[in-house]
Amino acid sequence: MGTRDDCDEAYVIGLCDRILRENASTQHTFDWLQGDPGTSGRRAKLPVDAYWPGHQLVVEYRELQHDQPMHHFDKPDRLTVSGVHRGEQRALYDARRDTEIPAHGLRLVVIGPADLDADGRGRLRRNERADLAALQNILARDSDEDRVTDAFRTWLLAEGWTPVEPTDRWTDLEAVRGQERLICEAKGRTSEKGIDADIAYGQLLRRMTSQDPHIRYALVVPSSSVKAAARVPAHVRELLRIDVYEVTDDGKVCSLTG
Repeated sequence: MGTRDDCDEAYVIGLCDRILRENASTQHTFDWLQGDPGTSGRRAKLPVDAYWPGHQLVVEYRELQHDQPMHHFDKPDRLTVSGVHRGEQRALYDARRDTEIPAHGLRLVVIGPADLDADGRGRLRRNERADLAALQNILARDSDEDRVTDAFRTWLLAEGWTPVEPTDRWTDLEAVRGQERLICEAKGRTSEKGIDADIAYGQLLRRMTSQDPHIRYALVVPSSSVKAAARVPAHVRELLRIDVYEVTDDGKVCSLTG
């Protein structure tokens, strides 16, 4: 029998680690995600397959037994603390995860064998190139601003920064590294590049409430908006401690100051 480390779930999480450039906390539990009470009245915490704190992301890899009745897994002759057999409880707890995780401000991505290179029994063929490409698309966000923010967050993690809860709830991303703190405003592709860049600078100016010299500010834009962001002269940006970062179409991050 295989171990958890060599199962399909671990393989998928490992590929996600490579894409996100952060190691997942596997079988992670949250105080607010719990099962039904047992005979003692206590509730066990429900684990999630993988949690990336820096990305505020949870991934659930759900094999075929999550969607199809399977006698071996479901054990219909045994009731759980929920008063139903394991198959029904699994569906109940999956639905609870689907509701509670987004409700607590985390992004949830559910992945199944059909999303990757799998055989008819739902076993993955471990085609890394194809599976990495598929997971890149699955983990991508819908809006371009989300794409830009996610790419910059991944870059920050690789550079030794730790994303933290923003001090201003309107801030797109905030991170710390030692004594340094970076407060970021991100923009996606837009037809009003100049106006959106001006708005972004104004948003950063309003967040300059501290005189701490260890705080810098970042304007993060797609390649199409770099020219508009650079209209503010470099010496002015330096006085204001604002750095401009470009996120290319393939997710690379470049600093305008090099």
